[in-house]
Amino acid sequence: MDVDHDMGEFEDPFEDEFESDEDVVVHDDDGDAEMEEWTRTMPRRAKSTLCKCTCLASPWPRARSCRSDNSAYEMLHALNVQWPCLSFDICATSWVWIGQSSRTRPMWLAGSQADVSFKNELYCAQDEPVGKDKWNRVANLMTTDDVDADPILEHRTIKHPGGVNRIRAMPTTSSTSSHIVAVWSDMRAVNIYDISTHVASLDTPGLVAPTKLDPLYKIAHKAEGFAMDWSTKAEGHLVTGDCDRAIKLTHRWEKAHDASVEDLQWSPSEATVFASCSADGTMKIFDTRMAGNKPGISAKLANCDVNVISWNKLTPFLMASGHDDGSFAVWDLRELARANQPGKTIDKVVPAAQFAWHKAPITSIEWHSHEESMDDAPGAQAMEVGGVVVPPQLLFIHQGQEYVKEVHWHRQIPGCLVTTAASGFNIFKTINS
Repeated sequence: MDVDHDMGEFEDPFEDEFESDEDVVVHDDDGDAEMEEWTRTMPRRAKSTLCKCTCLASPWPRARSCRSDNSAYEMLHALNVQWPCLSFDICATSWVWIGQSSRTRPMWLAGSQADVSFKNELYCAQDEPVGKDKWNRVANLMTTDDVDADPILEHRTIKHPGGVNRIRAMPTTSSTSSHIVAVWSDMRAVNIYDISTHVASLDTPGLVAPTKLDPLYKIAHKAEGFAMDWSTKAEGHLVTGDCDRAIKLTHRWEKAHDASVEDLQWSPSEATVFASCSADGTMKIFDTRMAGNKPGISAKLANCDVNVISWNKLTPFLMASGHDDGSFAVWDLRELARANQPGKTIDKVVPAAQFAWHKAPITSIEWHSHEESMDDAPGAQAMEVGGVVVPPQLLFIHQGQEYVKEVHWHRQIPGCLVTTAASGFNIFKTINS
């Protein structure tokens, strides 16, 4: 379809679809019959494991712009950044969400991808109270302009050596007040920082946090990497993986895959079990108690890179994976365990559900923290929110960002999502979440 690139910003190349008051429109019964047939077969359609919704999957033309429908969002906020952030994480804070009318202060971490290595920084930021009474609010993050703007965004910066590939905050318990952060640097190292002073300074007037901070510990790798995860069962246990196929648990490492290790996930129910995925298309599950450092389960998930995985915290036998071909799938680990033979990789694996909506690689995927059947997965120009039991036709599609790289459910605001992209951050909550 040819689009007139010279038209105005709000003009439409199509004719007006609304009938005039003087026109008489007669609808035949064929359309109603088709709608009834579609409605009748919807439960059967929901059982299909492959989503082929392609109406919006192709990239938008550069000359075309789209505007969000505010009626679909309970809240929608945008944050502009000085440098794009490839990764971010949300910190646990002391407040509790008590309903839609509550006003809260989300705190989150991010790391920059500056044009020059020495310009990179870590950001510890806290937004003004987030409510449902405003949409499309824009805040400038990491700027030095002394201008009063709405909304107010407080932040602290820490100089960081190299670009930040991934950042993860260590899960904290009620018995500790420290804020430990692990940062995967493009300088082939994982730096671990204690940013407790920076977090405290956001709520303590007069407390000055240093912009230069030495890491508590440095984990050296032979190659750059992205995979990293903190254990939620064994406090302080960190597992990291690099592009040279190595996985490190504390000071131990091994060649676990035949290609780059893309992502790692600790089991939400077992303290000694973690999973890894790789550019070789496989996923492997390890138990640190097993001799020989061999995986207990090894399965071929895709014929391309498996970029990300997410372990369902409410249903521990479900695992979601995102692939380089734009598809993502849900796996039943019980079926993988039954089919697995020691020392061999399962070649033929049937997913519990599979979706092929995106055309760009999936770079982030995460299960809902309160709904066991819901997950989210971003592509290059859009992200979708859906579930295993939700028909593909009912997937919620959020657009308006360029090169979306990571998405997280907010741990303390049910239904709230945060995304990072080359064009900045979005914080939003849909009306049905």
